[in-house]
Amino acid sequence: MTSVQSTSSNSLPNDEPRVIGIFTRSGILVTGFVFICFVALFYRWFIHQGKISLHAPEDWGHAFVIPLISGYMVWLAREKVARAEISVFWPAIVPFILGMQAYAYNLFNVQNHMLQGMSMILTLGSLSLWMLGPAMFRYLFLPIAYLVLMITISESFMLAITFKLQLIASQGSWLILNLIGNPFGWFEVDIDGNTLMILTSSGESLPMNVAEACSGMRMVVAFYALAVAVALMGSTQWWQRIALILLAGPVAVFMNMIRVTVLGLLMLVNPDLVSGDAHTVIGTLLLVPSLGLFLGMSWMLNRLISTGDPSESTTTENGVQAS
Repeated sequence: MTSVQSTSSNSLPNDEPRVIGIFTRSGILVTGFVFICFVALFYRWFIHQGKISLHAPEDWGHAFVIPLISGYMVWLAREKVARAEISVFWPAIVPFILGMQAYAYNLFNVQNHMLQGMSMILTLGSLSLWMLGPAMFRYLFLPIAYLVLMITISESFMLAITFKLQLIASQGSWLILNLIGNPFGWFEVDIDGNTLMILTSSGESLPMNVAEACSGMRMVVAFYALAVAVALMGSTQWWQRIALILLAGPVAVFMNMIRVTVLGLLMLVNPDLVSGDAHTVIGTLLLVPSLGLFLGMSWMLNRLISTGDPSESTTTENGVQAS
C-alpha cells in the first residue's frame, strides 16, 4: 500500500490540461529544458549529421524526416501518453551514464560518427525511462528506437552490406535495358561486374558504373526507414510489420534497378544527365513510388487475414486490440 501511494505521489494528475494532447503546462517547461540540455550535449553530432545529410541528400537526406516521424508516432499515441503514469525509474541511470561515457569515448578516442549516434540514442532512451518511468516508456520505446535509422552508417559497413546488392542491381538493370533496346535495335548493353556498357546503333559506347550511379546502394537505408514507418503506423499485427520490413531489401534493390535503367536511358539522350543534380533528383523522385508500393503492401497485408469485426473492436497503435 505504501509503495502504491509513493508511486502515485510522483505521478502527474491525468485531468491536468494538456498541450497538443501530450504535455502538461509544467511538463512542457521541463521537457523544453531537458531538450535544450540534450541538444547542447550532443550538438557536435547533430551538426555533423546535418552536414552529411545536406552534402548527400539522395543518400542520407531522410535523416531530417526521421525525427518528425518519431514525433508523429508519439502524437498518434497521445491519449495513452496522457493517461500513462509518470514516475522516476532510478535503475535507468546506469545505461544513461553508460551512454554519455560511450559518446565521449567515440567522440574523442575512436571518432566514429555511427557509434556516437548509437550512444546518443542509448542516452535518450535511458533518460526517458529514468525521468518518466516504465509505464510512459512503453509508448516511447518504438519512436526512440526508430531514431536509429537517421544515423549515417560507416562506409566500411555500407560497402560490406551492399556490395552484393550492387551486383544484383547491375544484373537487373542490364536485363531491363536489353529488353527495352534489343527488340527495336536501338541499343544493346554489355555488363562487366558493376559496369554497364551501352552500345548504340551508331556504334557509340557509353560506360556507366552502377556502383556510382546507385550511390553504393546507400538508398537502401532510406527504404528501410520508409518500410519501418509504414509497418509501425500502417499495420496492426506484428507478423504484418515483420513482413513489410523484410520486403524492404528486395524493394530497394528493385527500385535501384529502375533507377539505373532510367539513368541509362538518360545517358542516351545526354551523358551529363547521369551525374550532378539530375542524379540526385531521380533518386529523390523514386522514393515517391516506393512509398506507394509500401502502402499498397501494407493495405494487402492488413486484409490478408481478418482479425474480427472492426466495429466491435478498436486497434491501438501498438497493434493490440481492445474491446
